[in-house]
Amino acid sequence: QVQLVESGGGLVQAGVSLRLSCAASVRTFSRQAMCWFRQTPGKECEFVAAISWSGAGTYYGDSVKGRFTISRDNAKNTVYLQMNSLKPEDTAVYYCAASLRVGPLRSDRDYNYWGQGTQVTVSS
Repeated sequence: QVQLVESGGGLVQAGVSLRLSCAASVRTFSRQAMCWFRQTPGKECEFVAAISWSGAGTYYGDSVKGRFTISRDNAKNTVYLQMNSLKPEDTAVYYCAASLRVGPLRSDRDYNYWGQGTQVTVSS
């Protein structure tokens, strides 16, 4: 059973930074691609960032490229999303997910396990 627990969300003002964390309870974490997606009511789930099992490969969604950074610490079974220069349009529930593949992978269909999500609200 894989469990993913996100943390770090909150209510912030535009322009500030926030770091999300996702702790995974899985023995094979170091061999799994990880990612972040986000969703707002009435919209499709949006790809944010992905990272390969080693951390060497990363992908970013166009709307966050240059502002967000995904990283991982395999010793701590944790993946992070550093979010800088936050905008109101970044407001969403952010989900982390784990794949059985090494990645990095962009499609939500490639991910097998999902966390419960953490709310990020950016006020203008």
